Amino acid sequence: MSLVPGSTIGIIGGGQLGRMLAMAAARLGYRTIVLEPQVDCPAAQVANRQIVAAYDNPAALAELAAASAVVTYEFENVPVAAAETLATKVAVYPPARALEVAQDRVIEKHFLNGIGIPTAEFCPIDNDEQLTAALKKFSGSGVLKTRRMGYDGKGQRVFRNMETGGFAGTCEAMGNVPLILESLVAFEREISVIAARGIDASIAAYDPAENVHREGILRSSTLPAAIRPDTAAAAKKAAAKILSALDYVGVVGVEFFVLADGSLLANELAPRVHNSGHWTEAACLVSQFEQHIRAVAGLPLGAPSRHCDCVMENLIGDDMLQVPALLAEPDLMLHLYGKAESRPGRKMGHFTRISRRA
Repeated sequence: MSLVPGSTIGIIGGGQLGRMLAMAAARLGYRTIVLEPQVDCPAAQVANRQIVAAYDNPAALAELAAASAVVTYEFENVPVAAAETLATKVAVYPPARALEVAQDRVIEKHFLNGIGIPTAEFCPIDNDEQLTAALKKFSGSGVLKTRRMGYDGKGQRVFRNMETGGFAGTCEAMGNVPLILESLVAFEREISVIAARGIDASIAAYDPAENVHREGILRSSTLPAAIRPDTAAAAKKAAAKILSALDYVGVVGVEFFVLADGSLLANELAPRVHNSGHWTEAACLVSQFEQHIRAVAGLPLGAPSRHCDCVMENLIGDDMLQVPALLAEPDLMLHLYGKAESRPGRKMGHFTRISRRA
């Protein structure tokens, strides 16, 4: 049964993704309440109410559950225990299991491989000796990452064609936390699929976007991606398999490496709306944000079809200086996030240039 207009949707997290979810919810007639410790966060500027507290604060979680008909979240590092506690009192989508899988890169890769989706080779790393052995296995090259947390390139170190041995102190420099070494992948391009699953188990997948990253941060997403139709179909099929295996409700973002023969290796999944899906605001009648609200509210999923080609670019730090010139362009949609301070590496907004089809 779907939520009636006027119902309240709780959102854990008050960043730009929460902001865009709240805006989409308002368009569909829903109220939103945001749980976020930062006062005047981007989402609070457009939501109906904010609970200012830590994400795992018991009193705040009880207040959120009491005020909401359903609860969702805008980032994958929500404490699993908090989601599980909430789920005893109110529906929580996506399920806590999705958080558990996505929060640990080793668990995530075992999950993906277990449902038949290939990834790069990997080794869990807990000390410098294990790192030395793993690098020897991967011919001296690999990407060392923290197993948990880490985003936009943070918590990573790349090794290329290095002699094994002599890595004393590496794990300490990474914070003495559990790590994972992933083999380097000779990929031709990176793509991602945004897909949704409804309460009724229906699935809708958007066309894959071709992504460009610099310094670990997504810079642009281009539609259509320069891939073969069978590669696009395989990416959508893999996303659907992930959604079904997790009994998922909501939008997921799945990143892939495309190899020279058109085959795919899954890189990671994000149990939420995703930066590489921002283009859907401008190029689809139903954006990823509306799709997520539809899913968690028990409404029919919208058509994920694209009415134009497009390129989405993030505005990072001083890129904000481009705003006046961007607004002078035709066929461009701009979205700023309401962040008070521009800093290097900080996502301040995005814009999407569309190419109208004949």
